Amino acid sequence: MNEFGLALRNMADTFERMGISYAVIEGIAVRAYGIPRPTYDVDFILSVSREGFSDVFDAIEEQEFSVPEVYRTGRVDQVAEMPLVKIRFYLKDRGVDADIFLAETPFQQEILTRRQRAETMDGTLWLASPEDIVLLKLLANRTRDRSDVQDILFTQGQLDDAYMKKWAAEPGVLPLLEKTLADSRASEEN
Repeated sequence: MNEFGLALRNMADTFERMGISYAVIEGIAVRAYGIPRPTYDVDFILSVSREGFSDVFDAIEEQEFSVPEVYRTGRVDQVAEMPLVKIRFYLKDRGVDADIFLAETPFQQEILTRRQRAETMDGTLWLASPEDIVLLKLLANRTRDRSDVQDILFTQGQLDDAYMKKWAAEPGVLPLLEKTLADSRASEEN
């Protein structure tokens, strides 16, 4: 197993041993639901309180991860208004970045409720649903994210539009979701 797969597996196994609900998101989930593409980091949504994070830090440091001291002091970054901490897994002379989003918003908690156990090239993992990956990608809205959304829509076929529209309204990505769905359906018809 390469460094990337080992980092992913070690983190997932650690969360499961600790009884912490998690869902793999971003590139790994895209590889499972869409057209596989390279990805160079691992991303999780985790159901843990900020106060409980020190136990998580201790457990993942035992697995050769490095937790920057700034996060141990309680700092949490924000990406698309979602709380995030960044860590790094070291193996030999290589490092793999890991982003851990804290499930503090109702949407993030719903992601964990809807997660799916899936067989991936890195083993059996809990993945966010295809609908939730589409929404997370639209929130980030980079060129790569928009391409990932099209790949997921093409590969997965019909998704739960009502669910996606419900959760897209609050962060303000509903117009982008509706345009993306319309464009996807138009390309299927051609």
